[in-house]
Amino acid sequence: MKNSIARDGVYAASQSGTGTAEADDALNYLDVCIASQQLTLYKYGNPVKIYPVSTAKKGAGEQMGSECTPTGWHKIRAKIGAGQFLNSVFVGRRATGEIYSAELGRQNPQRDWILTRILWLSGLEPGKNRYGKVDTAWRYIYIHGCPDDLMNGNPESHGCIRMKNADVLDLFNRIEVGVKVYIHE
Repeated sequence: MKNSIARDGVYAASQSGTGTAEADDALNYLDVCIASQQLTLYKYGNPVKIYPVSTAKKGAGEQMGSECTPTGWHKIRAKIGAGQFLNSVFVGRRATGEIYSAELGRQNPQRDWILTRILWLSGLEPGKNRYGKVDTAWRYIYIHGCPDDLMNGNPESHGCIRMKNADVLDLFNRIEVGVKVYIHE
């Protein structure tokens, strides 16, 4: 699987091949622990970086419309937002041209802010988090930036894995499309 870049800074996996050497290597992956609200980046089997995250307010679960964070093995399906500014606002996986600020947040309190970068997840376990009413990709579950003031150590998302903007940018630059992600309670 080769990484290809499409319009709007979207990196996506091609359909052929088995993946990059790094993505295929079982020793390089992301571990998301819902209980501790942490994402750990592993390289060559060793933890190299731990990031605070915010998972779903409604807990773990895979059902479409549940607003829960899905568990099990996933992969990074696409990397979205390359070249965008820190705090860039995304809607429907497209940059809007807005830059998030506290004032913009006050003007739009109902918005679920997706900022800076998006790592779109795809489930790898048929019947658990892939296909049908449990498909992580079609639930549009991402690892993404959010307003930094929302990162308070508590689960507050609608299913996605939220990160501080500088952290999601750092993670985006360290990994490739196809990297495995294990999400667990």
